Amino acid sequence: MPSSSRRLLASVGAMALTATMLAACGSDDSSSDAPAAAAASGAGAVDLKAAGCPDTIVIQTDWNPESEHGHLYEMFGDDAVIDADKKVVSGTLYSGGESTGVKLEVRAGGPAIGYTGVAAQMYTDKSITMGYITTDDAIANSAKTPTKAFFAPLDLSPLMVMWDPSYYPDVQGPDDIKAALDASGGVWRYFAGSAYQEYLADAGYVSKDSQDSSYDGTPANFVAAGGKDMQQGFASAEPYIYENEIKQWGKPVDYALISEFGWDPYQSSMAVRSADFDSLSGCLKAFTPVLQQAEVDFFADPTKANDLILKLVQEYNTGWTYSQGVADYSVKTMIDDKLVSNGDNGTLGDFDDTRMSDFFTKAKDTFTKLGTDIDPNLTVDDLYTNEFLDPSIGLPN
Repeated sequence: MPSSSRRLLASVGAMALTATMLAACGSDDSSSDAPAAAAASGAGAVDLKAAGCPDTIVIQTDWNPESEHGHLYEMFGDDAVIDADKKVVSGTLYSGGESTGVKLEVRAGGPAIGYTGVAAQMYTDKSITMGYITTDDAIANSAKTPTKAFFAPLDLSPLMVMWDPSYYPDVQGPDDIKAALDASGGVWRYFAGSAYQEYLADAGYVSKDSQDSSYDGTPANFVAAGGKDMQQGFASAEPYIYENEIKQWGKPVDYALISEFGWDPYQSSMAVRSADFDSLSGCLKAFTPVLQQAEVDFFADPTKANDLILKLVQEYNTGWTYSQGVADYSVKTMIDDKLVSNGDNGTLGDFDDTRMSDFFTKAKDTFTKLGTDIDPNLTVDDLYTNEFLDPSIGLPN
């Protein structure tokens, strides 16, 4: 990125942090007390301790460390400590190179927690402050483990379906898939329990006979099918992996995001337990702009955070691999495919109200058909808020 853009990011960040501090103080006249409070807590320009945050903000992620989580690892400094046994990294929480007065602990998900859902993990372990919750999961789990999101690091979900363009040269997007699979006898392989597949069948994007819930995350079946089958994955990882790191395949794949089919949740949004929302509001008001700026800083220069991510994957040793090539591809694809973006305004991390309302209706209908026990009194407003975001913080155009 040109140095002029980096200077712009630094300027935006400085203005955003100033605005956050003024808002936290309540008026311009009280801002003179901020330096003393910050000094007392060992914090810099942003004092999360004074804002009511816990001594350690504990974040539960939904998978192994990866570049999609780069904004979290961007907040660590040189004092980060890795606990390979617990699959946890912790250290001072920094913003703009200065301590915020609290610690940060980021916990790996997926295999590190026995593939337990994040919401369930948050309710089992109350030491977790917040975690990654995707909108459809928030709806599905609303009766037993309700959560409320306040920051959306991904504007579009990376979830996609991929296919072999040499086997399916006429497939250009969602509208072509059903006829192609019906004609070939191939299947669309996906993880069992994926609600979006029920929606796709009802919406006419795939035949029931073409759905195969046997996907286990490995490439073996896709490779063995010789291009006949399609398969779910993440647009920010699998296309690179299959072309460059799976020797048995070693060629490009095409893909379409599931959001293009009309199933458009916010993937891995940051959320707290619903019952804790009010008590954490002061903390979230101060912390959310820090998260926004951390994501801006990560995409300005992902080197430091990705170095930590790669080190964590190696030391956690869960059996999952993640290379520098995948990390670099992920960063580029997240921007190129607008998986991370300011949406239709200049703000990073906000939820679009119309999109949320439309998806809420769609997902409730789908889960009702599946017999999922959702909160009968749930409203879309229970799921998210934009109130803590700083509208001035966004990616450069």
